[in-house]
Amino acid sequence: MLIGIDGNEANEVRGDIGAKAGVNIYAYEILWGIYKESMRRKLKNDYIIYLKTPPIDLPPEKSFWRYHVISGGGLWVIRKLMPTLLIRTKPDVFFSPNHYLPPISTMPKVITIHDLGYLKFSEQFNKYDYWQLKYWTAISISISKYIISVSESTKQDIVRHYPRASKKIHVVHHGYDKSRFNFNVSPDDVRRIRKRYKLSSSEYLLFLSTLKPSKNIIGLLEAFKLFLISSKEKQLILVIAGKRGWMYKEIYKKVTDLKLGKKVVFTDFVTENDKPALLKGAKVLISPSFWEGFGLHILEALACGTPVIVSRVASVPEVAGDAGIYVNPESTESISSAIQRVLAMNEVEYGKLAKKCLSQAGKFSWKVSAQKTLNILEKAANGDF
Repeated sequence: MLIGIDGNEANEVRGDIGAKAGVNIYAYEILWGIYKESMRRKLKNDYIIYLKTPPIDLPPEKSFWRYHVISGGGLWVIRKLMPTLLIRTKPDVFFSPNHYLPPISTMPKVITIHDLGYLKFSEQFNKYDYWQLKYWTAISISISKYIISVSESTKQDIVRHYPRASKKIHVVHHGYDKSRFNFNVSPDDVRRIRKRYKLSSSEYLLFLSTLKPSKNIIGLLEAFKLFLISSKEKQLILVIAGKRGWMYKEIYKKVTDLKLGKKVVFTDFVTENDKPALLKGAKVLISPSFWEGFGLHILEALACGTPVIVSRVASVPEVAGDAGIYVNPESTESISSAIQRVLAMNEVEYGKLAKKCLSQAGKFSWKVSAQKTLNILEKAANGDF
């Protein structure tokens, strides 16, 4: 069986998977997972990975694993990939780990849908990105043989917006890198990260994600201000870690307006190597998002034994389970009270919560994700399910 895969999202990683968005990390981990699973299965399938540029940090070529580099720019899937699939190579099944399938091709196709939040929060996207996401995703859902949804929540959204797709959706959760995100992150690494990002406080709250409206950072800042007014905490700081997305200037303005300049630290982009220690050193990860397709940063915090304050929205309860401390993202009082709850815990209470976090994280695995994905691809090629 020949399996074709669009590997471009994975190839965007280029040495540090923290430099890219969650979809890049997902594609990277799934590609490596399929490769390793195929090695364990004694090379049952052949693979061809389609790329715009030569592979970097991707699995090495083997007799069963080849790369086909097709150089090109805009609308690459339509202008470059689609003619190749129609004329040159014809896999038995084609897989795209993002929302975009070639509109015309003859083989069965499988697509991963990460979330449909853009349909609910269209104002948070520029017009080009919004319309491309809306219409190309709809076409891809329509022409796919099977759809991989990264959460039950996203599956429900797909069914609500595209009822005819209900019977071809399969939920496959993300995993996390257990070799890096775990309870045994070195205290030396935590101290190194504190020094690198100039975190002099003995305790810090952590926000870790792209700076964009859907993450509700404005609400977090207002809640943090409210907490400071009502508490006696003098040394506590809020660390906002992540690359700038869009409409981020309002976040910096809010810090100034609330006079939080000395209490908020912006790290900007955090490398993947720095993330485990930054998470481990935090008193709590706070993610009061309005929407999450999955919430990989939440899972990684849990894996480090770091408690999480999260919104009870979309996929988040699937990830955090009973280890999460849930808030209403629309309420600054709710977020502030959750911060107070964590900081008021004694050592025993905090330790019990950390154990819950570790137990919840143990339910997720990239190995399992890759195995399930490969099974779906094989079933699609064979016309099963």
